[in-house]
Amino acid sequence: MRLPALPRKKPSRMAEMKGSSQDGATRYARPRHRVERLRAILNLTDPESTTAVDELASALSVSSATVRRDLAQLASQGLVLRSHGGAVRVDRGYELPIRYRETSQAPEKRRIGQAAAALVEDGAVVGFTGGTTTMEVSRALATRRDLTVVTNALNIGAELALRPNIRLVVTGGMARSASFELSGPAAERTIQDYNIDLAFIGVDGVDSNSGCTTHNDSEALTNAALVRRAARVVVVADHTKLGQVKFVKICDIDAVDLIVTDSGASEAQLAPFGAAHIEVKLA
Repeated sequence: MRLPALPRKKPSRMAEMKGSSQDGATRYARPRHRVERLRAILNLTDPESTTAVDELASALSVSSATVRRDLAQLASQGLVLRSHGGAVRVDRGYELPIRYRETSQAPEKRRIGQAAAALVEDGAVVGFTGGTTTMEVSRALATRRDLTVVTNALNIGAELALRPNIRLVVTGGMARSASFELSGPAAERTIQDYNIDLAFIGVDGVDSNSGCTTHNDSEALTNAALVRRAARVVVVADHTKLGQVKFVKICDIDAVDLIVTDSGASEAQLAPFGAAHIEVKLA
Protein backbone atom coordinates (compact mmCIF):
# COMPACT_ATOMS: atom_id res chain seq x y z
CA MET A 1 0.00 0.00 0.00
CA ARG A 2 1.32 3.41 -0.95
CA LEU A 3 1.69 5.67 2.06
CA PRO A 4 0.40 9.25 1.79
CA ALA A 5 3.07 11.87 1.38
CA LEU A 6 3.96 13.77 4.51
CA PRO A 7 3.15 17.50 4.43
CA ARG A 8 6.17 19.60 3.54
CA LYS A 9 7.43 21.89 6.24
CA LYS A 10 7.16 25.54 5.31
CA PRO A 11 10.67 26.91 4.61
CA SER A 12 12.02 29.42 7.06
CA ARG A 13 12.25 33.09 6.13
CA MET A 14 16.04 32.83 5.91
CA ALA A 15 15.76 29.75 3.67
CA GLU A 16 13.31 31.51 1.35
CA MET A 17 15.68 34.46 1.03
CA LYS A 18 18.65 32.18 0.40
CA GLY A 19 16.74 30.39 -2.31
CA SER A 20 16.41 33.67 -4.21
CA SER A 21 20.15 34.38 -4.30
CA GLN A 22 22.49 33.06 -6.95
CA ASP A 23 25.21 31.78 -4.65
CA GLY A 24 22.96 30.38 -1.91
CA ALA A 25 23.91 33.07 0.62
CA THR A 26 21.86 36.15 1.23
CA ARG A 27 23.89 39.10 2.44
CA TYR A 28 22.85 42.58 3.45
CA ALA A 29 25.04 45.59 2.92
CA ARG A 30 26.73 45.83 6.30
CA PRO A 31 24.53 48.15 8.42
CA ARG A 32 26.31 51.31 9.49
CA HIS A 33 24.23 51.82 12.61
CA ARG A 34 22.90 49.47 15.25
CA VAL A 35 19.26 50.42 14.63
CA GLU A 36 19.67 49.45 10.96
CA ARG A 37 21.11 46.10 12.05
CA LEU A 38 18.23 45.51 14.46
CA ARG A 39 15.72 46.19 11.68
CA ALA A 40 17.54 43.73 9.45
CA ILE A 41 17.51 41.06 12.16
CA LEU A 42 13.76 41.49 12.58
CA ASN A 43 13.32 41.09 8.82
CA LEU A 44 15.45 37.94 8.76
CA THR A 45 14.11 36.10 11.79
CA ASP A 46 11.21 33.71 11.35
CA PRO A 47 8.04 33.65 13.51
CA GLU A 48 7.63 29.87 13.08
CA SER A 49 11.13 28.45 13.49
CA THR A 50 14.49 29.34 14.99
CA THR A 51 16.85 31.46 12.92
CA ALA A 52 20.41 30.63 13.92
CA VAL A 53 22.84 33.21 15.24
CA ASP A 54 25.48 32.07 12.74
CA GLU A 55 23.07 32.54 9.82
CA LEU A 56 22.25 36.07 10.95
CA ALA A 57 25.92 36.89 11.46
CA SER A 58 26.77 35.65 7.96
CA ALA A 59 23.90 37.55 6.33
CA LEU A 60 24.85 40.82 8.05
CA SER A 61 28.63 40.40 7.86
CA VAL A 62 29.06 40.84 11.60
CA SER A 63 30.29 38.62 14.42
CA SER A 64 28.13 36.10 16.25
CA ALA A 65 28.81 37.99 19.47
CA THR A 66 27.32 41.14 17.91
CA VAL A 67 24.21 39.25 16.85
CA ARG A 68 23.79 37.78 20.35
CA ARG A 69 23.92 41.27 21.89
CA ASP A 70 21.37 42.52 19.37
CA LEU A 71 19.07 39.58 20.02
CA ALA A 72 19.30 40.25 23.76
CA GLN A 73 18.12 43.83 23.17
CA LEU A 74 15.28 42.75 20.90
CA ALA A 75 14.25 40.07 23.41
CA SER A 76 14.15 42.67 26.21
CA GLN A 77 11.67 44.64 24.08
CA GLY A 78 9.50 41.58 23.44
CA LEU A 79 10.28 41.51 19.71
CA VAL A 80 12.01 38.11 19.60
CA LEU A 81 12.18 35.00 21.78
CA ARG A 82 15.64 33.57 22.40
CA SER A 83 16.07 29.88 21.72
CA HIS A 84 19.04 27.54 21.71
CA GLY A 85 21.50 28.92 19.15
CA GLY A 86 19.19 31.58 17.75
CA ALA A 87 15.84 33.34 18.03
CA VAL A 88 12.23 33.28 16.90
CA ARG A 89 10.51 36.52 15.91
CA VAL A 90 7.38 37.35 17.91
CA ASP A 91 4.32 37.64 15.70
CA ARG A 92 3.17 41.22 16.18
CA GLY A 93 -0.34 41.87 17.35
CA TYR A 94 1.00 45.09 18.80
CA GLU A 95 2.85 48.19 17.72
CA LEU A 96 6.41 47.91 16.52
CA PRO A 97 8.55 50.83 17.79
CA ILE A 98 8.86 53.60 15.20
CA ARG A 99 12.63 53.26 14.86
CA TYR A 100 12.08 49.76 13.44
CA ARG A 101 9.21 50.86 11.17
CA GLU A 102 11.01 53.66 9.35
CA THR A 103 12.27 51.48 6.49
CA SER A 104 9.06 49.46 6.07
CA GLN A 105 7.43 50.39 2.72
CA ALA A 106 9.82 53.38 2.61
CA PRO A 107 9.59 54.18 -1.15
CA GLU A 108 5.79 53.93 -1.02
CA LYS A 109 5.65 56.24 1.99
CA ARG A 110 7.80 58.83 0.23
CA ARG A 111 5.49 58.82 -2.79
CA ILE A 112 2.46 59.11 -0.51
CA GLY A 113 4.13 62.04 1.26
CA GLN A 114 4.73 63.91 -1.99
CA ALA A 115 1.19 63.30 -3.24
CA ALA A 116 -0.38 64.33 0.05
CA ALA A 117 1.74 67.49 0.34
CA ALA A 118 0.43 68.62 -3.04
CA LEU A 119 -3.03 68.95 -1.45
CA VAL A 120 -1.88 71.74 0.88
CA GLU A 121 -2.54 75.33 -0.16
CA ASP A 122 -0.31 78.25 0.77
CA GLY A 123 -1.27 79.82 4.08
CA ALA A 124 -3.01 76.69 5.36
CA VAL A 125 -3.09 75.43 8.94
CA VAL A 126 -2.01 71.79 8.75
CA GLY A 127 -2.36 69.13 11.44
CA PHE A 128 -0.25 65.98 11.79
CA THR A 129 -0.61 62.93 13.96
CA GLY A 130 2.48 60.82 14.50
CA GLY A 131 3.63 58.07 12.19
CA THR A 132 6.23 57.27 9.58
CA THR A 133 3.95 58.22 6.68
CA THR A 134 2.85 61.54 8.17
CA MET A 135 6.55 62.22 8.72
CA GLU A 136 7.07 61.92 4.96
CA VAL A 137 4.26 64.42 4.32
CA SER A 138 5.86 66.91 6.73
CA ARG A 139 9.23 66.51 4.99
CA ALA A 140 7.61 67.22 1.64
CA LEU A 141 6.14 70.43 3.10
CA ALA A 142 9.30 71.56 4.90
CA THR A 143 10.34 74.09 2.25
CA ARG A 144 6.88 75.60 1.79
CA ARG A 145 6.20 79.11 3.04
CA ASP A 146 3.43 80.62 5.10
CA LEU A 147 2.26 77.36 6.66
CA THR A 148 1.17 76.76 10.25
CA VAL A 149 1.63 73.22 11.57
CA VAL A 150 -0.06 71.72 14.63
CA THR A 151 1.24 68.32 15.70
CA ASN A 152 1.50 65.96 18.66
CA ALA A 153 4.49 64.16 17.08
CA LEU A 154 7.86 64.96 18.64
CA ASN A 155 9.87 63.82 15.60
CA ILE A 156 7.81 65.96 13.21
CA GLY A 157 8.08 68.90 15.58
CA ALA A 158 11.86 68.48 15.91
CA GLU A 159 12.34 68.46 12.15
CA LEU A 160 10.07 71.42 11.40
CA ALA A 161 11.40 73.47 14.32
CA LEU A 162 14.53 74.01 12.21
CA ARG A 163 12.44 75.63 9.46
CA PRO A 164 11.93 79.37 10.05
CA ASN A 165 9.43 79.44 7.16
CA ILE A 166 6.92 77.34 9.14
CA ARG A 167 5.00 78.44 12.22
CA LEU A 168 4.93 75.42 14.50
CA VAL A 169 2.67 74.38 17.39
CA VAL A 170 3.61 71.20 19.29
CA THR A 171 1.11 69.96 21.85
CA GLY A 172 1.94 69.03 25.41
CA GLY A 173 1.15 65.59 26.75
CA MET A 174 2.71 62.29 27.76
CA ALA A 175 5.38 61.04 25.35
CA ARG A 176 5.41 57.45 24.05
CA SER A 177 8.78 56.08 22.99
CA ALA A 178 7.15 53.60 20.60
CA SER A 179 5.70 56.34 18.39
CA PHE A 180 7.23 59.69 19.51
CA GLU A 181 3.65 60.93 19.98
CA LEU A 182 2.38 63.15 22.78
CA SER A 183 -1.05 62.15 24.00
CA GLY A 184 -3.48 62.57 26.87
CA PRO A 185 -5.52 65.48 28.27
CA ALA A 186 -2.79 68.10 27.81
CA ALA A 187 -2.45 67.25 24.11
CA GLU A 188 -6.22 67.25 23.60
CA ARG A 189 -6.59 70.65 25.34
CA THR A 190 -3.98 72.16 23.03
CA ILE A 191 -5.62 70.81 19.90
CA GLN A 192 -9.11 72.00 20.78
CA ASP A 193 -7.94 75.63 20.70
CA TYR A 194 -7.01 75.54 16.99
CA ASN A 195 -8.96 75.53 13.74
CA ILE A 196 -7.18 73.23 11.28
CA ASP A 197 -7.70 73.39 7.53
CA LEU A 198 -6.27 69.99 6.68
CA ALA A 199 -5.27 67.14 9.01
CA PHE A 200 -3.04 64.26 7.95
CA ILE A 201 -3.83 61.17 10.00
CA GLY A 202 -1.48 58.22 10.34
CA VAL A 203 -3.13 54.89 11.13
CA ASP A 204 -2.25 51.28 11.86
CA GLY A 205 -5.36 50.17 10.02
CA VAL A 206 -8.13 51.70 7.91
CA ASP A 207 -11.23 49.73 7.02
CA SER A 208 -14.45 50.70 5.26
CA ASN A 209 -16.55 49.33 8.16
CA SER A 210 -14.36 49.83 11.24
CA GLY A 211 -12.86 53.18 10.25
CA CYS A 212 -9.38 54.32 11.30
CA THR A 213 -7.72 52.32 14.06
CA THR A 214 -4.47 52.21 15.98
CA HIS A 215 -2.76 50.21 18.74
CA ASN A 216 -2.84 52.69 21.63
CA ASP A 217 -6.02 54.02 23.22
CA SER A 218 -4.49 57.26 24.52
CA GLU A 219 -3.09 58.16 21.11
CA ALA A 220 -6.44 57.31 19.50
CA LEU A 221 -8.20 59.88 21.70
CA THR A 222 -5.64 62.58 20.88
CA ASN A 223 -5.79 61.80 17.16
CA ALA A 224 -9.58 61.87 17.30
CA ALA A 225 -9.37 65.40 18.76
CA LEU A 226 -7.32 66.45 15.73
CA VAL A 227 -9.90 64.90 13.39
CA ARG A 228 -12.70 66.86 15.07
CA ARG A 229 -10.87 70.20 14.68
CA ALA A 230 -10.05 69.70 10.97
CA ALA A 231 -12.12 71.00 8.08
CA ARG A 232 -10.70 68.23 5.91
CA VAL A 233 -9.25 64.87 7.01
CA VAL A 234 -6.74 62.95 4.88
CA VAL A 235 -5.59 59.48 5.90
CA VAL A 236 -2.09 58.64 4.66
CA ALA A 237 -1.45 54.89 4.70
CA ASP A 238 0.53 52.47 2.57
CA HIS A 239 -1.38 49.57 1.04
CA THR A 240 -0.49 47.14 3.87
CA LYS A 241 -2.77 49.16 6.20
CA LEU A 242 -5.87 48.93 3.97
CA GLY A 243 -8.55 46.62 5.31
CA GLN A 244 -6.70 46.21 8.61
CA VAL A 245 -8.47 46.67 11.97
CA LYS A 246 -6.39 47.31 15.10
CA PHE A 247 -7.14 47.62 18.79
CA VAL A 248 -8.89 50.99 19.15
CA LYS A 249 -10.84 53.31 16.89
CA ILE A 250 -9.64 56.82 16.01
CA CYS A 251 -12.70 57.77 13.95
CA ASP A 252 -15.43 56.36 11.74
CA ILE A 253 -14.74 56.11 8.04
CA ASP A 254 -17.28 58.83 7.25
CA ALA A 255 -15.04 61.33 9.07
CA VAL A 256 -12.41 60.77 6.35
CA ASP A 257 -12.46 62.93 3.21
CA LEU A 258 -9.60 61.24 1.34
CA ILE A 259 -7.21 58.31 1.63
CA VAL A 260 -3.80 58.65 0.01
CA THR A 261 -2.13 55.27 -0.50
CA ASP A 262 0.35 53.71 -2.90
CA SER A 263 -0.14 51.98 -6.22
CA GLY A 264 0.52 48.60 -4.62
CA ALA A 265 -3.09 48.57 -3.38
CA SER A 266 -5.16 45.85 -5.05
CA GLU A 267 -8.64 46.19 -6.47
CA ALA A 268 -9.92 43.98 -3.65
CA GLN A 269 -8.46 46.40 -1.09
CA LEU A 270 -9.81 49.50 -2.84
CA ALA A 271 -13.32 48.32 -3.73
CA PRO A 272 -14.82 48.59 -0.20
CA PHE A 273 -13.77 52.24 0.04
CA GLY A 274 -15.40 52.99 -3.30
CA ALA A 275 -18.58 51.34 -2.08
CA ALA A 276 -18.43 53.56 1.03
CA HIS A 277 -17.99 56.65 -1.20
CA ILE A 278 -14.53 57.40 0.20
CA GLU A 279 -12.16 58.98 -2.30
CA VAL A 280 -8.80 57.23 -2.69
CA LYS A 281 -5.75 58.75 -4.35
CA LEU A 282 -2.91 56.47 -5.51
CA ALA A 283 0.68 57.67 -5.36
